[in-house]
Amino acid sequence: MSAEPSAISFLRRRGLLTAVFALAACDGDSTPIVKEGGESLQLAPTNAPGGGLRQGAPAAAGKDPDYRLGANDRLRITVFGQPTLTGEYTLDGNGVLSFPLIGNIPAEGTTTSQLQKAIAAKLEPDYLVNPNVSAEVITRRPFYVIGEVQKPGNYSYVTSLTAINAVAMAGGFTRRAKKNDFYIRRTSADGQTVRVEAHSGTVLQPGDTLEVRERLF
Repeated sequence: MSAEPSAISFLRRRGLLTAVFALAACDGDSTPIVKEGGESLQLAPTNAPGGGLRQGAPAAAGKDPDYRLGANDRLRITVFGQPTLTGEYTLDGNGVLSFPLIGNIPAEGTTTSQLQKAIAAKLEPDYLVNPNVSAEVITRRPFYVIGEVQKPGNYSYVTSLTAINAVAMAGGFTRRAKKNDFYIRRTSADGQTVRVEAHSGTVLQPGDTLEVRERLF
């Protein structure tokens, strides 16, 4: 008689575990999942040297010729000899630059060199002759931390930012957090969004969203 309750108890535990793992495998998010390094989504390559993180220091984006612009990047644009056109500008939520005289310029996914040429081409010949334009990124778009952290939200991007650095900036883990198994939600210039499987040492890019998941037990 004692063997029957034990068998029932075993089956119940096995059923519970099966349900838990099935739930974990299907989290309700249909965003494609790719492995770290397996995605070809270089939205904002930093090309930073392998030095340590400089907490609180803005990334030297203006010196990175390969950096791809995106929404909420802030730039200093200089039109030499034209103080009324020279100033600081922020790309809107669609990555568009609104510039005096020439209106809106799509800048999402372009480099500063390409943006310089686009501005100069629109200024000449209607407004200026042979304009000399310089553009430099002074503040990169923020990154985001969501899920099992103390202070979810958006934070200023810094050079060589890793997932664990991002968690620290967000106040640390909650007691329910998975501490070395993350997703990074990333969007490419063509609008495709994926979730990148990441670990504590994975380097984030500007505009990334770090998802800190809840552990099952």
